[in-house]
Amino acid sequence: MKNIWNFFKGTLTLTARGSTAYYCWVGALLLFMAVGAIAYVVQLKEGLIVTNMRDQVSWGFYISNFTFLVGVAAAAVLLVIPAYVYNWKPIKEIAILGELLAVSAIIMCLLFVTVDIGRPDRFWHLIPFVGLLNFPQSLLAWDVVVLNVYLILNLTIAVYYLYNLYYKREPNKKFTTPLLLFSIPAAISIHTVTAFLYNGLGARPFWNASILAPRFLASAFCSGPAFMILVFLLVRKYTRFQIKDEAVQKIAELIAYAMFINLFLLGAEIFKEYYTGSVHLAPMKYLLQGLHGHSALVPWIWTAMIFNFVAFLIFLIPETRRNNTTLIIGCVLIFVGVYIEKGMGLVLPGFIPDVLHEIYEYVPTGIEMLLALGIWATGLFVFTMLLRVAIPILNGDFHVADDGVGSYIGDQMFFIKKGSKEAPQEKQSLSMVSAED
Repeated sequence: MKNIWNFFKGTLTLTARGSTAYYCWVGALLLFMAVGAIAYVVQLKEGLIVTNMRDQVSWGFYISNFTFLVGVAAAAVLLVIPAYVYNWKPIKEIAILGELLAVSAIIMCLLFVTVDIGRPDRFWHLIPFVGLLNFPQSLLAWDVVVLNVYLILNLTIAVYYLYNLYYKREPNKKFTTPLLLFSIPAAISIHTVTAFLYNGLGARPFWNASILAPRFLASAFCSGPAFMILVFLLVRKYTRFQIKDEAVQKIAELIAYAMFINLFLLGAEIFKEYYTGSVHLAPMKYLLQGLHGHSALVPWIWTAMIFNFVAFLIFLIPETRRNNTTLIIGCVLIFVGVYIEKGMGLVLPGFIPDVLHEIYEYVPTGIEMLLALGIWATGLFVFTMLLRVAIPILNGDFHVADDGVGSYIGDQMFFIKKGSKEAPQEKQSLSMVSAED
C-alpha cells in the first residue's frame, strides 16, 4: 500500500507541474468543463425541455456523440493487434497511449449517457450488478456491461504497466498478456453491441441493415487512429518521447484500408435504398437530398462524405501519406467527416420521418452544445492528465529512486535522500539523475 500511495502521490505532483502552455491548456479545459457543468445544472432544473429532443426525435446530439466516441474507444485495438499479437516493436512502444485514449473516450461515453437520461437519480440502475439492468434480455444492458468492462480492462492494463515501470520492474506478462488479448474482442464487442442497439429496432428502417456493425467498426478504425496520429505528432514535437515514423505510417496505411471499407459499405447501403425505391427510402432521401422541403442535414452529410473521400485519397497515396502537412489535413478531415456521418448523419435520419410519417427537424440547442463541449473538455482533461504521467514514465524520466522518493521536474529527476529535510527545487543542487541514468 505504501508503494501505491507513493506512486499516486508522485503522479499528482507531476500533473501539477508544467510549462506555461500546459497551464493555459489545462486552464482552458477547466473553463469549458465549468461551462458544461452550468449548462447541466440548467438542464437538471428545467428538464429535457431545454433540449430540442421530443417524442418524434428522442435521441439527439448526446447520443450522436456517444455513438462516435464508442468508435474512438474501440480503435485502440488497432494498436493492440500489431503490438501484442504480431509483436511489432515500433507500435508496441506507443500502444499504451492508445489504451489511455480508450479510457478517456469511454469516460466521455458514460457522461453523454448520463446527461441524456431525464432522471439522473436513476442512473444507479445502469451500474452492473447493482441496478436493475434487465440483463441479459436488454441490449442496452449488454451495452452498459461491455462499456464498463472495457473501461476497467484498459484502465487496469495502463495503470499496472505504468506502475511497474515507475518502480523499474518488468510488468508480469502472465498477468498482462491475457488482458491484452481479451481487450481485442472486448473492443470489437463495444461497437458491435452499439450497432445492434440500432439495427435491432424494427420500427426504424434506416438502421435495419445487417452491415451496420461492420460499418461501425470500419469508421471506428478511421476516426480513432486519425486522432491518435495527431496526438503522436504533437507528443513527438513537444516532448522527448520517441515515436518512430514506421509506427505513424503503418497506422496511416491501416486507416486507408478502413476508410475504403467504410466508403464501400456506405455506398452499398445507398444503392440498396435507392435501387429498391420502397417507402423505406424516405430517411435516406431526407439525409441526402431533403424530403418535402426539409433539408437541414443535407449540407452536413455531403460535407462529411467529401471530407472522407478526400482524406481517403490522401491516405491512399504514399507521397501525401508520408508528408506531415497533408497527413495532418487528412487526419482532421477523417475525424470531422466520421464525426458528422456517424453522429448526426446516423442517429437523426432514423427518427425522420417518424413512425407516423411526421417530419420534425431536430437542431441541438445552445444548452446541448455547451454541455457537449463540457464533456469533450472533461475527456481531453483526463487524457491530458494521463499523458502527463505516462510520457515521463515511458521515457524513464519519472521513476522511483533506489534510496528515496522521486519527483519529476522539467526534463530531469530530482531525488530526496531518505532522512533529508530538504525539499526538491529546480535551482537546488541535489542528487540529479538524467533520463539516460
